[in-house]
Amino acid sequence: MAVPAHDQRDFEFAVKYHIPIRQVIKPAGKSTVSNEVSEAYIGEGEMINSAQFTGLSSEIGREKIVAWLESKNLGKKAIHYRLRDWLISRQRYWGNPIPIVYCQNCGTVPVKETDLPVLLPDNLELSSAGSPLAANQDFIKTSCPNCGGPAKRETDTMDTFTCSSWYFLRFCSPKEQTVPFDSKKTNYWMPVDQYVGGIEHAVLHLLYARFFTKVFSDLHFISTVEPFENLLTQGMVKLNGEVMSKSRGNIVSPEEILNKYGADTARMFILFAAPPEKDLEWSHQGVEGIHRFLVRVWKLVEENLPLVKEVGDNISKATPGKWKSLIELRRRSIPTPDLDKFDEDLLHLLHLTIKRVTSDIADRFNFNTAISAIMELTNGFSAYNRQKEKSQRNSLLVAEATTKLLLMLSPFAPHLTEELWERLGQPYSIHQHSWPTYDEELATKEVITLVIQVNGKVRDKIEVEKGLSENEAEKLAMQSKKVNHHIKGKKVKKIIFVADKLINIVVG
Repeated sequence: MAVPAHDQRDFEFAVKYHIPIRQVIKPAGKSTVSNEVSEAYIGEGEMINSAQFTGLSSEIGREKIVAWLESKNLGKKAIHYRLRDWLISRQRYWGNPIPIVYCQNCGTVPVKETDLPVLLPDNLELSSAGSPLAANQDFIKTSCPNCGGPAKRETDTMDTFTCSSWYFLRFCSPKEQTVPFDSKKTNYWMPVDQYVGGIEHAVLHLLYARFFTKVFSDLHFISTVEPFENLLTQGMVKLNGEVMSKSRGNIVSPEEILNKYGADTARMFILFAAPPEKDLEWSHQGVEGIHRFLVRVWKLVEENLPLVKEVGDNISKATPGKWKSLIELRRRSIPTPDLDKFDEDLLHLLHLTIKRVTSDIADRFNFNTAISAIMELTNGFSAYNRQKEKSQRNSLLVAEATTKLLLMLSPFAPHLTEELWERLGQPYSIHQHSWPTYDEELATKEVITLVIQVNGKVRDKIEVEKGLSENEAEKLAMQSKKVNHHIKGKKVKKIIFVADKLINIVVG
């Protein structure tokens, strides 16, 4: 492509042969771009070194450049579609059978429709020498559909893409015995709402799945012409910078992780380590960190167990049905204990976490930030328990926060949360329970602009929650690069703090 700064293959070629690398896109919000880069930047951003297009976003810049080329008669915008010729390569066993038999009298004969599907034998001995089907006489020997004489089955099988290109249609009616799929059910369920796949599938599987769907549509087997509504291309799993592959011998054995840490740890690390569309670098330390977090959740729930059970018993006697939240009880005019500052902080954190996790999962597929929010709630909940004696804790709040914490964690750690759900005395199953809802007012705290001064002159402004303490304000002020530039090498004489307005650092 001849863009070494923005294509990794070109980048590696340019580095190897000492070809200059000129960047024309920088990440948005980055003030400068270093001449020393370790890899190509392939994302969107702001155009640089691009003459009159410098400063534009890369998305707008592309359109402007094409328009400029067209105005100079140097080129024109075009969209090209290409479907490569598809080789149905000869397989040894794992592909789907080709329903053809060979008869000495009739020649090549298709299997009768009433005898479909042709099933592969499941008692084969796999070896590296030739096709195992070709050595299986029980499978090979058959009779001719035309004359009834002896015949041999085709022992080649088709590429597995012929199965994966339409399997989603079969899922709509998996128990059909006479046809591949029920058109009525397929028309009801299709198209698929969300397609998730690796980059290698976006080129092959996605193209051929669309091709099959359009063919079935032209044949009036289905009513939809596109198989998928949305596409999320997930990143690859890497180890020491290289994509994991059996051919490279750099894979991590799932059994090793499962035996040592459990399935929930493995599942949750993969979801936490990177956004789904980015490559994931496998880290043994990261796996251990997730396992430690799940252990903390277990200990936290065990600590809260008596209060949760107590609340469940008391509330079920006082109100019809199961209790859900402090807010619900208040709305139903049922008396609840007063909340102190620690209670209010935990209640806010709980509802804020529900809002963040719900949005991260449902709207953006940002599973890593959803898990991060759950971790923050766990840390805040543990701090709450340390700050208050068990007898002083608000049992309603503890019960609500414990159950909702588990509900939010359940998609990521299904086995651990199911076990803890049962130990809390909740009805089976946690995965059949309603997703927690949040109160918008509780999920939002008032934000103010804190002015930071040095010797009375404004040097920075930051957004903080209302009610920030002087110690917290001082810490944030000292983290400001603008402030540090003006106090570097000077002695702080005093701090003047005006709550919710400003902090002035006097230096000399």
